[in-house]
Amino acid sequence: MHWITLSILSALFLGFYDLTNKHALRDNAVLPVIFFGTFSSAFVWLALIVIQRTTAGGLPPLVTVAPLSVQQHLMLFAKSFIVGLSWIFTYFGIKHLPLSLAAPIRATSPLWTLMGALIILGERPSWLENVGIATTLLSFVGLSVAGRREGVHFHRDKWVGFMVLGTLLGTVSSLYDKYLLGSHQFTPSTVQAWFSIYLVLVFLPLAIGWKRRWWPRNEFHWRWTIPCIGLFLLVSDYAYFTALSEPLGLISVVASIRRGSTLVAFAGSIWIFNEPNGLRKLPAVLGVLLGIVLTILG
Repeated sequence: MHWITLSILSALFLGFYDLTNKHALRDNAVLPVIFFGTFSSAFVWLALIVIQRTTAGGLPPLVTVAPLSVQQHLMLFAKSFIVGLSWIFTYFGIKHLPLSLAAPIRATSPLWTLMGALIILGERPSWLENVGIATTLLSFVGLSVAGRREGVHFHRDKWVGFMVLGTLLGTVSSLYDKYLLGSHQFTPSTVQAWFSIYLVLVFLPLAIGWKRRWWPRNEFHWRWTIPCIGLFLLVSDYAYFTALSEPLGLISVVASIRRGSTLVAFAGSIWIFNEPNGLRKLPAVLGVLLGIVLTILG
């Protein structure tokens, strides 16, 4: 499958991930939702690793997890730690902000990813890809302006700050992904498997602290969307890692297309959660779509 197609597939399931996140987090404790959502995807990979190690024929190459050295395990644990910090900030932001605003804020990550890719990795997208990325990001600015009508002032809202910080940490993770998959030749399945497993270990102390009431916290309510969080992310990340592993796959372009998940999250926020000002935000959302099309054509 072409890396552009994989990027679009990743965006679709990332949008589903955002919607299940919002449903699971409404009037709910954040840390248990993160932990159990993460555990669902880690459980799938643990089962596949066990099957691989105990079955004579092994598994298909697409889901085979390669053996690693101690240093390589530490490199993947570092990724999990970065993502863990990013998720803590973004999950709290998603809980307290309208999804039609939270998703576009996080979607500004292609700007920071593009800058990092140009400076660190030396990537050079085509002029049409640059126009597409710029169009997408300008449309996100339009969405942020629309947020003022809902009483969300970006320059002084704490939860907006959480989303921005989580987005910047997510950008660091994206650049690190390209480093792992490109420079060190990790396979997508190996990165995703151990990243998912180590992410559970990152969140485990926080889950224990929540359970033992080490700090004031909200009550937890189980919802069917909680395991779906991990499963939708599993599919999205697998397509994403596979796209990055392609020699021609540019991290700046993959990251921009992946943020097309905003379209899915936006539609769901209006249809499922009845968030206001849908028509006022629609031109900016169409601008996102235009930017993605330009990026693909480039």
